[in-house]
Amino acid sequence: MSKIIIKTVNLTKFYGKSRGILDVSFEVEEGEIFGFIGPNGAGKTTTIRTLLGFLIPTKGRAEIFGLDSVKDSHIIKRQIGYVPSEVNYYDDMKTEDLLLYSSKFYLKDLRNRIKELCEIFEVPLGKKIRELSFGNKKKLAVIQAILHQPRLLILDEPTAGLDPIMQNRFFEILKEENKKGVTIFFSSHVLNEVQKMCNRVAIIKEGEILKIEEIEKLRSNNFKRVKIDFRQKVEFEFNLPGMNNVRKEDSSIEFLYMGDLEILIKKLSQVKVQNLVIEEPSLEEIFLHYYGKEVTK
Repeated sequence: MSKIIIKTVNLTKFYGKSRGILDVSFEVEEGEIFGFIGPNGAGKTTTIRTLLGFLIPTKGRAEIFGLDSVKDSHIIKRQIGYVPSEVNYYDDMKTEDLLLYSSKFYLKDLRNRIKELCEIFEVPLGKKIRELSFGNKKKLAVIQAILHQPRLLILDEPTAGLDPIMQNRFFEILKEENKKGVTIFFSSHVLNEVQKMCNRVAIIKEGEILKIEEIEKLRSNNFKRVKIDFRQKVEFEFNLPGMNNVRKEDSSIEFLYMGDLEILIKKLSQVKVQNLVIEEPSLEEIFLHYYGKEVTK
């Protein structure tokens, strides 16, 4: 039986009268790569900061490794790595000094690992932080997070500022860490990242969890993407229960379908069809369906 590494129960955070998150409940199992997706302002960062004990919950509770995220925060932080969405450091520190300073918190000699990771991520050891680009500062945060080989990685928009080549390198390292048994909580609004990396995903909207599902089930069990090209201009009403996100043109129609395929096929037998495509939708299409509108990226 898998261990539960993260558990939240009705986790709620208000800023005065303003909603942060409301009754957020989920569990992350040991060894899992768990996706947490939603656009900016959905409550992802508030959830993470409350989970880490940086914010005190208004209601509910959070546990990491079975420990209370508020009372046992100092114990928890020794065993986790965290990449925040925004990175800020002391500008006059050198890269190597920052990483050596970080390593002292874990009472380990990590000089060889610092050198190895800086070579992998192409981060210069001798430069002052104020001389680094935004991308290199983000890479530094990633190195700092995985330096001590934590049991749990919590990543808040970790690829912002990384170029595509470095993003791929980062994903490879995450997969290697995961193979070693590291549990990963991956928060992002970049849906193809989540789709590539994660086993399960929670969708959050306006501070509330809409759905928690395995990636494959989310993609394959609920919806099909259907595109129909007709032999002539469509002058009839093509409408079935379960059709969503419908896009029509003169002689074609495309939609997400959550209904009985047999009913769809019977309907198609009544019209002249030139081409028919039925396939699995992308996670992004499903995500937009749950939000009911375009997501700002």
